Amino acid sequence: MTERGLIIIDYTKDFVDGALPVGEPAIQIEERLCNIAEEAITTGAYVVFAVDKHSLHDPYHPEAKLFPPHNIEGSAGRELYGRLADIYRKYKDRENVLYMDKTRYSAFAGTELDLKLRERNIKDLYITGVCTDICDLHTCVDAYNLGYTIFVHTDAVASFNPAGHEWALQHMKNCLGATLL
Repeated sequence: MTERGLIIIDYTKDFVDGALPVGEPAIQIEERLCNIAEEAITTGAYVVFAVDKHSLHDPYHPEAKLFPPHNIEGSAGRELYGRLADIYRKYKDRENVLYMDKTRYSAFAGTELDLKLRERNIKDLYITGVCTDICDLHTCVDAYNLGYTIFVHTDAVASFNPAGHEWALQHMKNCLGATLL
């Protein structure tokens, strides 16, 4: 069984050019991110599409105080962005593909991600998506604490905060032992 997992974090319309846009940095990684995703799926890696899910009717969610409404359940903004949506549609029925809702920064918080990875004997996690210094970073922190080996595709992560992006990459490398690819 596969021992390699790819997590594609929040590469949705809202995060690329919608309600909470990373903008040009996210658009610039689309081709590389999609190539990584398709290669991982077709070579048997376990590929997780970890997608932020919020409700307009949850004023108690901690992000409600920090960010405008985004990735609202049922909205077009929550759809995967661009070519990634096509890739997901093409391969969504494969055993090695999982679309997973998440409601916190980390893809591990309140989800079955760790269980799904351990069932497949996955030890190596490859990270792509947005935002480098928020959801990508928090996912990496939890992966580190759970004992995974972390690899970050630096050409397939992005943030709306250039300084935060660079800081997060160095933190992942220096404090979490991530290999920056």
